[in-house]
Amino acid sequence: MDTIFALASAKGKSGIAVVRVSGENAHQACSVICGGLPSPRSAGLRKIRHKGEFIDEALVLAFEAGKSFTGEPVVELHIHGSIATTRAVLVALGDQPGLRMAEPGEFTRRALENGRLDLTQVEGLADLIDAETEAQRRQALAVMSGELGKRAKSWRADLVQALAFLDATIDFSEEEIPDGLLGHVLEIVDRLCESVEKELKGGAAAERIRDGFEVAIVGEPNVGKSSLLNVLAGRDAAITSDIAGTTRDVIEVRMDIGGLPVTLLDTAGIRDSDDVVEQIGVSRAIERAAAADIRIFLHVGEVRFPLEPRDGDLVVRAKADLAHHGATDGLLISAKTGLGVETLIDRLREVLTQRVAGSSLAIRERHRQILGNASCALTRARDGLKSGVLVELVSDDLRVAAMSMEMLIGKVGVEDLLGEIFSRFCIGK
Repeated sequence: MDTIFALASAKGKSGIAVVRVSGENAHQACSVICGGLPSPRSAGLRKIRHKGEFIDEALVLAFEAGKSFTGEPVVELHIHGSIATTRAVLVALGDQPGLRMAEPGEFTRRALENGRLDLTQVEGLADLIDAETEAQRRQALAVMSGELGKRAKSWRADLVQALAFLDATIDFSEEEIPDGLLGHVLEIVDRLCESVEKELKGGAAAERIRDGFEVAIVGEPNVGKSSLLNVLAGRDAAITSDIAGTTRDVIEVRMDIGGLPVTLLDTAGIRDSDDVVEQIGVSRAIERAAAADIRIFLHVGEVRFPLEPRDGDLVVRAKADLAHHGATDGLLISAKTGLGVETLIDRLREVLTQRVAGSSLAIRERHRQILGNASCALTRARDGLKSGVLVELVSDDLRVAAMSMEMLIGKVGVEDLLGEIFSRFCIGK
């Protein structure tokens, strides 16, 4: 296998840049340009030279095979982060025999192939790199720690034990089956059904942490939807005007609310119109609002909404600065003065927090599909044990569930998926 190298830190000028080299020739090649390497897992200051020219003074770390991120011999060069220095070091490495530039995600792929990470950890690492909010960071870190993979391995171990018991019954006649053996298998399957189903139930909330919520601001023209969006975004993301129908298309703004990723949608004012373009905007507004996770319904008097509020939606009276409002159970806001905006954000944060309560580590559609297949197989096995079907049929269902656990951690059946996953990684990771 080739020895690969790449810039592992961000491109551009920086105080320090990190160049990573991994593969069989990593130590030899870096020893040539550094004039020797420090002892493994110890930092040493070395001068980097190429073709007799001094390039930079670097902090160098070397890792042995089996003790590195990739599982291969690895060297990291911590150099001064100028563009010219980084380029010169990469050229020096490229001139060494057997070395080539890494492809996107190739270091992480080698970590997977060498057993340093399972596939769920790889996915967690990808999400950690992309994390924008605190909730996303915590979720990705939990998956990258290998917790989901550990659960899958534990479930598989229980399945193997259950299969061993079932296989033992095949060697006995019906009268000779040891007392309680099938009952013990049923206990294992019941426990697995409950555990896998619990993980599945928390998958929808976990996906929302990873991909974000959509919150649509809905109402008639001129109720202050765009003004509210601008206040929440802290910038003029939408054009505001007294002219009805100013907003024609859905405007999206990405935000962090309570550590959770939220996309706010400013939709066209809902009204009847002879303007064909505005009609399209209203149709899109209703469509996006219907699909949104949460809707903020704005009104200034008579409440007329094209959609029925759902649990978690917020009904808000806008333009509270223009008139006196008596006691009300609803929310009052003024985008102009800021009245009630913090209360609205707090209420929205409460709703979002409730939505993600009980989230699991099944953060991707792939995870939920695999766990769903395992759950179906386990349910068939449980029903079969209770109804007394052939032990061989129950064994087949348990083997399907065990295969699902291997697919979850990337042991089997994921070759077509790997290229798509690693193409999303940057070069150097």
